[in-house]
Amino acid sequence: MSLAFLGIGTATPAREIPQAAAAELAASFANAEPGRERTLSAIYRQTRIRARGSVLLEDPAGKTFAQSFFPPAASVAGGGPSTALRMARYAAEAGPLARTAAGNALAGSGVAAADVTHLVTCSCTGFANPGVDLDIVRGLGLAADVSRTHVGFMGCHGAFNALRVAEAFATAHASAVVLVVCVELCSLHFQYGSRSDAVVANSIFADGAAALVGVGAEHPLAGAAAWHLDRQWSRLLPESTAEMGWVIGDHGFEMSLSPRVPGIIHREIGALVSAALADAGLDAAAIPAWAVHPGGPRVLANVRDALGLDAAALAASHEVLAAHGNMSSATILFILDRMLSTAPGPCLAMAFGPGLTAELALLRRSAARA
Repeated sequence: MSLAFLGIGTATPAREIPQAAAAELAASFANAEPGRERTLSAIYRQTRIRARGSVLLEDPAGKTFAQSFFPPAASVAGGGPSTALRMARYAAEAGPLARTAAGNALAGSGVAAADVTHLVTCSCTGFANPGVDLDIVRGLGLAADVSRTHVGFMGCHGAFNALRVAEAFATAHASAVVLVVCVELCSLHFQYGSRSDAVVANSIFADGAAALVGVGAEHPLAGAAAWHLDRQWSRLLPESTAEMGWVIGDHGFEMSLSPRVPGIIHREIGALVSAALADAGLDAAAIPAWAVHPGGPRVLANVRDALGLDAAALAASHEVLAAHGNMSSATILFILDRMLSTAPGPCLAMAFGPGLTAELALLRRSAARA
């Protein structure tokens, strides 16, 4: 056992927007193009998302879905708010959301904030220093000498990278108590114009935060953990470097997203999963629980088909996508929070990001709780 999970906590913004209303909002300003309203509505509907949270929504009652951060395209030059303005909003909003998720994880773990020895933060949607890590330390009462590490700009698989760092700390220090916090404000990077991949990104990404408390196998609290991280794998998929990108532009962070991505995942994931499970002495038939990051419904469908899974295998991934949208790195912890309380073990989790990179993690039920 390498990293024992003591608690997971999640948080979403106070306000959310139904997907149909989000399509209407996009058509009214940033993605407005005469005659394309029905096409835009269809793109949003095909995501199978019901609603998404955003820190930019201003109506306390959540009925009008008003926002003023993004002005109508006709009234601004280029691509809307500058990156500086978007980062100022990130600095104001990311900390409170991250603190809520971290507080929920600590409450579920039974660990006091002052007992956390290592804090690992993860985000690909903003930069600020002092930043989210100090917001968490000061807001929750972590010790002033807590070790802080940030995993930045990795993309949708960032939680796996953060867990890898947490595992290293927990393995190296028997007394370590590690708090991992992922926070993403994807709605800050809404893109103007009609470029197809930008419109698709606008239609699926959302805001959210998730956190996990973990300890190593030698820690006295490890015996209370129901699940632990057994091992991880990382793989760059061949002939895919240009298929997905995430770069810092003058008007926010800009995603490039090829329609070939789901097909590449379908082509590669079967062999990758087989090799990883063989390394662990398992095969796909021995995995009753699957946690797949929902990059979108096509990604989930291609993973399911390539691995020969039944329709119910990815239920938790579909449920999180429908309820919250794609919250980038935080999403996989939402899925695990939803499924681990009832799932049999072992569980294989995976996510994909720029590179194209595939990250896999094998989770097992702890021996005392199996």
